[in-house]
Amino acid sequence: MSMKPLTGLVLIILLLQNRVFAQEKIPDHSNEKCSVRFGKMTPADFNLSAYKYDSGASAVVIADVGESHMEGNSKGWFSIVYKRSRRVKILNKNGYDAAQEEISLYTGGNSTEKIEGLKATTYNLENGKVVETRLDDKSVFTDKVNKNRIRMKFGFPAVKEGSVIEYSYTIQSDFIYNFRPWVFQGQYPCLWSEYTVTIPEYFQYIQISQGLQFFYIRKPIDRSFNAKVIIPGGAERDRTFALDGRATEYRMVMKDVPPLKKEAYTTTLSNYIAKIEFQLSSYAFPQMPPKNIMGNWNLLSEKLMEAPYFGAAITKNNGWMDDEVKEITKGTISEIGKAQKIYAYIRDNFNCTGNNGFEVETPLKTVFKDKSGTSAELNLLLTAMLAHVNLNADPVILGTRESGFTNPFYPLITRFNYVVCRVNIDTATYYLDASQSWMGFGHLPGYCYNGHARVVSRLKPEAVFFYADSLKEQKTTMVLILSDDKGQMSGTFQSILGYIASSDLRKDIHKRGEKEYFKDIQASYPPEFAISNTGIDSLKIQEEPVKVSYEFTYKPAAEDGIIYFNPMLGEEGYRVNPFKSAERNYPVEMPYARDEIYLLTMAVPNGYVVDEMPKSVKVLFNDDEGFFEYLVVSDGQNIQLSSHLKLTRANFQPEDYATLRDFYAFIVKKQGEQIVFKRKK
Repeated sequence: MSMKPLTGLVLIILLLQNRVFAQEKIPDHSNEKCSVRFGKMTPADFNLSAYKYDSGASAVVIADVGESHMEGNSKGWFSIVYKRSRRVKILNKNGYDAAQEEISLYTGGNSTEKIEGLKATTYNLENGKVVETRLDDKSVFTDKVNKNRIRMKFGFPAVKEGSVIEYSYTIQSDFIYNFRPWVFQGQYPCLWSEYTVTIPEYFQYIQISQGLQFFYIRKPIDRSFNAKVIIPGGAERDRTFALDGRATEYRMVMKDVPPLKKEAYTTTLSNYIAKIEFQLSSYAFPQMPPKNIMGNWNLLSEKLMEAPYFGAAITKNNGWMDDEVKEITKGTISEIGKAQKIYAYIRDNFNCTGNNGFEVETPLKTVFKDKSGTSAELNLLLTAMLAHVNLNADPVILGTRESGFTNPFYPLITRFNYVVCRVNIDTATYYLDASQSWMGFGHLPGYCYNGHARVVSRLKPEAVFFYADSLKEQKTTMVLILSDDKGQMSGTFQSILGYIASSDLRKDIHKRGEKEYFKDIQASYPPEFAISNTGIDSLKIQEEPVKVSYEFTYKPAAEDGIIYFNPMLGEEGYRVNPFKSAERNYPVEMPYARDEIYLLTMAVPNGYVVDEMPKSVKVLFNDDEGFFEYLVVSDGQNIQLSSHLKLTRANFQPEDYATLRDFYAFIVKKQGEQIVFKRKK
């Protein structure tokens, strides 16, 4: 049968840190083609001197070319055919990682994506001739990542400095909800990256694009579309339908793409690399009503609440909890008291086996019995038990900072990989994570603060936002140093950490113990220092900040009657600037806004006088967004110093980078200055 063209709108959204970037007036290079002939290699192809790329690169992607299109299949529907070819030159040993490849395949229901025609070859230039070494099929390994993901891995043979590696393959997929995404940018420079997607008029996909790189070519072309769809007839004859219509071909090319390097205070580069994704929105055929696939957040919430791996686990067949929650909350009348007891019971008595997304894989009754489960299972168990005592509790799904941003505009469920609990009591709202033994009631781990998240609820599904800017961490350190008649110095050190830092410390101590922790503290001091009487207060009171304390002794080392002393002791202060690059094209993402106070009171060493001291100074950051203050005074007998760094936000856009870099450079320099003592004459 023949189908008439349908009009459709493909929406292109450029997302980067909730900002929208538009590319205008792109020169027309649409007639230019990739110069690489995959499968054919000449000695001249090893020479890249004509190209410009990062001189510090250890490998260069010469060309990466992919193509996706739809075909009718014999199952009464459509399949996506994805083809990819890639050529890379290894410049030095640090680029050997480029010779290790992984291909992800999706599996679900009775269908699994199939890879065909995998060819991988290493080319080496020996005595002016090209020597080929092909991948042996026995060197390809496959493992199961989870119930929906299969990973195929292989390494190229005979790789050495100067090698050129190349592979190509085809993937047949019955999962038409997503065309394969394409990443134009990575850890190595790429001379030519091209992706072509052909979408029949019957299907509407949104295209979600991100990154700061401009397209060299981006031009839609109208094409004809022909396909045969075979509908199995079972005991009867199969039926074949011929489709003749139109399609839009989207050819996208980026040229001379620089590598994206991870720098300090980066959650994940996947938020900023140049890439494009496709999500099926709807489809429609003549004489048929449109079928909405993507839906909206309310529909997604309803489906999740009905799903046995999520909402149904919270609301159904939980009568077994009656006796358990009564025992846990015995003697408690208030709602907040019940919530705190249930939370503490799960946190303190259950073993978290890791994070495996937001779905339940084991029945909650079994999780309770075994006192063990994934982070999702423990937090959904928490939600279920709170609801069982008639508290207003709902699950909240989110993407962690390491996994990347979730999309606030479209219900793309694959972006979410974590779940926590929200409970409303009186007029207060609490967010809880009982899977982490170092967290207190009403607090979430720092990695949850990744912006957009979703409350999943039948009554009130809604967006919530966890921004690192909302976390205000204050750290106060106090040091007192005394001097005796023999020239021996002794002191006390106390540091009260902020909440996130306290949680991180609890996690660290849980992993390796206090002894190893203080061993690192000792190593941060010069050899003449010896610490003792170490202690950590409130280590097991998760709702309270932690206080680290110890005593120390040392005898100043004098050279020609001169003592040089840096008042920023141990691990305090900034020794190096975390912002090394001259430029940065993506945001700085600190874990929290900070307020760090360091106070030192020090007796002048016996027999010495102050010869030189750092000058007091105060520097503002962006006028009212922070400051660094360094104050030091002396009365001849004692020295008092105060170092105070405050930043009112955690995230900074690229336009703030130069100022932030200079600000920290000043701090490093100032905190590195020394007090000079001179022996009395």
